[in-house]
Amino acid sequence: MSAHEAVDALRELGLANYEARVFVALQRLGSGTAQEVARISEVPRSQVYGAADDLATRGLVEVVESSPKEYRPVSLERAREQLRERIERQHERAFEHLDAVHEDSAGHADESAVATLRGHDPIQDRMVTLVADASSDVLLVGASDGDLRPDVLAALEERTTEGVDVTVVTGDGALRDRISGGVDVVYSPASGDSGYAGRTLLVDDATVLLSVPTHEDHAEPFDEVAMWTANTSIGHILARFVHAGMQAGIEDAAEGPPGDA
Repeated sequence: MSAHEAVDALRELGLANYEARVFVALQRLGSGTAQEVARISEVPRSQVYGAADDLATRGLVEVVESSPKEYRPVSLERAREQLRERIERQHERAFEHLDAVHEDSAGHADESAVATLRGHDPIQDRMVTLVADASSDVLLVGASDGDLRPDVLAALEERTTEGVDVTVVTGDGALRDRISGGVDVVYSPASGDSGYAGRTLLVDDATVLLSVPTHEDHAEPFDEVAMWTANTSIGHILARFVHAGMQAGIEDAAEGPPGDA
């Protein structure tokens, strides 16, 4: 890695440009005066003092009280630990503030429009939330054993204990065998790859989530994309289309995969 790349990496970790350049220069020098650091780092000498003092405040540089003053970097292991701790503190502060903002806005969020999601895990997270909010019925179509996280399955089974009618339409016998807890499983080969594209989640005939896999090379890491809407007029319209499209397959579905007794 070049000195330039090292500076860029340190900036990504939160150091200012001059701080990163001074720290890299000190790693090359071992120790040095402001004049020596300025020559190596191409940071103006007048700016080296402030940058080095800021690095000392961060615990990344030692100040040698000599004449002229010298600066010495801490070990790389100590620098790694100092930067890691700083990032963790910033992470905690950021999410404490976000939690406070979220609590202040609770009850005011507008989920009345159509939203899109990218990525398998964010989509599964949303599915868990939508299923948990179900009050009357849930219909999940097109899921398979390999793409349904355990917490989604647990959310489906939990709703049945609250009297919610939960139906899963799948062409995957392995998924059927995983499901228990009062969930109504309908085996339908049409819900496999040759039939329904992606997954459809319908909650209370008003909330709809439609997801499809992405196959484009540039789509990484977004291996799945979804749209969803809750309690909207378009949600009710989509719900009617979902019921109309699935009805024939559900009515004709067998109790289990071919060959089952």
